[in-house]
Amino acid sequence: MSRIFGRVAQIGYVVVDIEASMRQWLRHGVGPWFYIERVQTDYFRHRGVDSPVEMSIALANSGDVQLELIQQRNDAPSMYREFLDSGRSGAQHIAYWTTEFEALYQRALAAGYTVGHEGQIGGERGKFAYLDTEHDQGTVIEISDISGAKGQLFAYIREQADSWDGTDPIRRIG
Repeated sequence: MSRIFGRVAQIGYVVVDIEASMRQWLRHGVGPWFYIERVQTDYFRHRGVDSPVEMSIALANSGDVQLELIQQRNDAPSMYREFLDSGRSGAQHIAYWTTEFEALYQRALAAGYTVGHEGQIGGERGKFAYLDTEHDQGTVIEISDISGAKGQLFAYIREQADSWDGTDPIRRIG
């Protein structure tokens, strides 16, 4: 539990082959996976500059913690690309979710955090920001607004994981 951010809600993995990564997690019994092959962002900025990132994501829960797999599909600037270009793949960020995004965003900036990349998915209540903390703790911190449709999707994914019987392990959405 962070006094600034709250509870860790998600662990994000940057991967080179999202479908292979989903299959690996399925072998561990984690699923079902909700797969968005082409994520549509309203905007995406890397270090303050617009960036045309193309990515796929897959989401599943393991108990209360959501796992996110991210495969960047182009070479546009992003913290995902920086992570891969450094020769790594795997756990890249931990995420904290909030229904009061702007207040948390401003508190983080006031506390000295800097934004590495940020964007929005699905309208005004779908903002996210990745804070440049990798060199401090080994992972990036993401803050994400769940006050809109994204929060409803995340709750649905959690419910599906709770009752999952192993069938229909990869569910394409979007």
